[in-house]
Amino acid sequence: MSGADFTADRRLVWLSLLAIPVGLVCGAMALLLLRLIGFFTELFYFGRLAIPHEIVSPAGSPLGLWMIAIPPLGGLIIGLMARYGSDRIRGHGIPEAIEAILIGSSRMSPRVAVLKPLSSAISIGSGGPFGAEGPIIMTGGACGSLIAQTFHLTAAERKTLLVAGAAGGMSATFGTPVAAVLLAVELLLFEWKPRSFVPVAIASAVAALARPYLGLAASPLFPVTLHTEAPGLGVLLGAVPAGMIAGFAAMLLTRAVYATEDAFARLPIHWMWWPMLGGVVVGIGGWFEPRALGVGYDLIADLLRGNYLASALVPLMLVKALIWSVALGSGTSGGVLAPLLILGGSLGGLESSFMPGGDPALWPLLGMASVMGGTMRSPLTGIVFALELTDDVRLLLPLLIAVVVAHAFTVLVMKRSILTEKVARRGHHVSREYSLDPLERLLARDVMSTEVITVPASMPVRQLVREYFLGTGAHRHQGYPVVDRKGAPVGMVTKSDLLQEWLGALLQDEAADTGPVITWDVASRPALAIGAGDSCRTAAERMAQSNVGRLLVVDSNDPKRLLGVITRSDLLKARARALEEESNRERYIRLRSR
Repeated sequence: MSGADFTADRRLVWLSLLAIPVGLVCGAMALLLLRLIGFFTELFYFGRLAIPHEIVSPAGSPLGLWMIAIPPLGGLIIGLMARYGSDRIRGHGIPEAIEAILIGSSRMSPRVAVLKPLSSAISIGSGGPFGAEGPIIMTGGACGSLIAQTFHLTAAERKTLLVAGAAGGMSATFGTPVAAVLLAVELLLFEWKPRSFVPVAIASAVAALARPYLGLAASPLFPVTLHTEAPGLGVLLGAVPAGMIAGFAAMLLTRAVYATEDAFARLPIHWMWWPMLGGVVVGIGGWFEPRALGVGYDLIADLLRGNYLASALVPLMLVKALIWSVALGSGTSGGVLAPLLILGGSLGGLESSFMPGGDPALWPLLGMASVMGGTMRSPLTGIVFALELTDDVRLLLPLLIAVVVAHAFTVLVMKRSILTEKVARRGHHVSREYSLDPLERLLARDVMSTEVITVPASMPVRQLVREYFLGTGAHRHQGYPVVDRKGAPVGMVTKSDLLQEWLGALLQDEAADTGPVITWDVASRPALAIGAGDSCRTAAERMAQSNVGRLLVVDSNDPKRLLGVITRSDLLKARARALEEESNRERYIRLRSR
């Protein structure tokens, strides 16, 4: 749809309809994952075959010293599943989803859809200090991809349904449909188009609507006492250093995870055994601080309600950070979001003792959102996620300040986030910046060559070769428009055309001296042309689709009127202008002192 604000067509309706079952399926998968986590927690730590409605913390286990052995056992099971099932279940899920989008044509296997939630439930149920969001994002993405693969869809359309599944899974797990959509936009879609945004939003909304019917709470996951007044100036100013501290913590956590991963990679044993070794550290750490084991949703709730002792947060934060980074670096299966919330909330709880406001529930929320936004490089997701978890909209402004400061800090000090670093280590570059395509900002008439040398359709072939391609005169271009007697374009003749199709026959056929250009296939086929008002992006796409290096530019209202020619090199003018705007610094207003 040339000249429109958005590139959308009727396929959007079809993708939106497919997003409805994707959202329902992912809602069911989220419920399954949560129930599996509860089942394995009961089995490993309490010896009960039960499926609880709420996940119980391993901290209340009666096993005593035997608790140390549970995480290594879970790690061993995960290693075996990854080795003999699918190694795609290793890690926290989101990098794997990104990689499937970037290089896998958004195709994921049924094996991943089955093994990922099972392995994550075993990992978390055996004490792994992880959350359910990374696994459900990958599991939901796999479900969306599988549904997409049953229809005739393009890779871009499969990506849309894959991400719709990921957003639906997160929405169903946490009851945060808007944050799930923002996470999709900031992290997974790599575009901002109605074609992808609308189906993703529909899947997320459907999954959230299905929560009550699946037995999940319809209210915020962590209800709190709402603030009745907007925070004062002291809190807003305090949000700045809080954001910087959170950004610094995000940097340390990211480096700790990958330093641990590098240490495991140097071990002279197969990676299948790494999760078990990581489980040893988790077990020992959990013995000293049992609250650090598992998903820790109860800890998040206590922090958000102000039910904590600041002195007790220090060992919790240190042990949680240690066992989480070691376990994640070992390649076991689990998510990053819930641990970041606990670590950020603990950091905020410590800050509440000296930050203004005297509110023990305020600073943990700011810490959670800013550590999440800074570590994942998804600031809008962090802000809205915190709001949807608590419904406390009065804190929107301090959340904005703290999260943006943390995001800016990590962007300046780290090249990549905790999510994209793993993708980069596998040899793939991920750019997280969205900007208007420079080719979209310039039109064909802005960059085309207007001094066009045309070839009459009646010109003999030998004369054309001699004067336009083999001669030493001014006519030394790679191709020329062919026009009829009235100057209307009828085709394009290029040097490659001659070399590939006609030159050999021409040298053997003396009668070709009298053959006109118009008899050639290239001259008789419809001219590859675009309107002068079409964008350079349209020109680039037309060249790529037709495998040509130049196009005729005609009057948009009169296609028989030739205005110029646009080549691949002309398209670089759009990029050159964008670079000039980025690099050239100028001052237009000068203040004069008398």
